[in-house]
Amino acid sequence: MTFGVLAATSSSINDVEPGVLAFLIVAGIGVVLVFLLRSMNKQFRKITPDPSADPAFAPGPRSGPGSGPGEDPVTGPGTPS
Repeated sequence: MTFGVLAATSSSINDVEPGVLAFLIVAGIGVVLVFLLRSMNKQFRKITPDPSADPAFAPGPRSGPGSGPGEDPVTGPGTPS
């Protein structure tokens, strides 16, 4: 009989529940994440791509692998078409 009472009281003592502090920490991390993502998007909008730096937009003949005669630029040399 006393064992049942002790078991009932000890289980309620060992129950662990999340508290207000844990919620506030997680909510704070979420708020910081939102501001970081907004700042990152603002920085990405400031970047202007330079079309002359991209070889796909460069005028004239291409040089490098996949640009020779009979070479497929997608699959590379030595592959059957």
